[in-house]
Amino acid sequence: MQASKTTVDAAEVAKFEAMAAEWWDPNGKFKPLHMLNPCRLDYITSQIAAEFGRDLTGPLPFKGLRLLDIGCGGGLLSEPMARLGATVVGADAAGGNLPVARIHAEHSGLEIDYRHTTAEALADAGEQFDVVLNMEVVEHVADPLAYLTACRQLLKPGGLHLCSTINRNAKSFMVAIVGAEVVMRWLPKGTHEWKKFITPDELFDLLQRAGLTAVDRKGFVFNPVSWQWSISDRDLSVNYVTASLKPA
Repeated sequence: MQASKTTVDAAEVAKFEAMAAEWWDPNGKFKPLHMLNPCRLDYITSQIAAEFGRDLTGPLPFKGLRLLDIGCGGGLLSEPMARLGATVVGADAAGGNLPVARIHAEHSGLEIDYRHTTAEALADAGEQFDVVLNMEVVEHVADPLAYLTACRQLLKPGGLHLCSTINRNAKSFMVAIVGAEVVMRWLPKGTHEWKKFITPDELFDLLQRAGLTAVDRKGFVFNPVSWQWSISDRDLSVNYVTASLKPA
């Protein structure tokens, strides 16, 4: 299947460009991602280490791996991957995010190739990666299947695709929209559209249709008592993550 050129949703891009300056403020508009990030990183690093036989206790365990962080924003995932030794390309359709990402990486002493581009453009250019991180992006694109197809094209044979998003049900509406945007005001109103959320079964089907083999899914669960996120084998009711492979 040929990758579509139209999966970018201009209205969604504009939302995140408007918030670009706050990417690295842990108490700003991206507070939910800062809170979630340790949990996301636990899952990402464990999946990469398992798939490529890397020892996370050693120095630069991801050295030699080429990794794409699609929808990289300000670099909250790109930077940890670079610190672990991966060669990182951070791509975002919202160009306003990238100056913030570049400046922060430079101040952190990290070399990250940030690009104002799309998954489709990278695929058309023949770019290839060992790992594609596709975190909290698929619910913002215009054509999820075409977008995931481009992500598959970007992987080397046997490559690993990690994709997180938000389930679509009554609980996710109350938590991700009413709770996060209205009650807690962690995000500006309108950041998410409930109708664009994707159930785990729908995402597994999309991944399969895009040519990927889904191998794992887990939930990211927020505990309002401990005020922490954790990974769950069973609770995928709101936030969740999947791992899939491109056939060798």
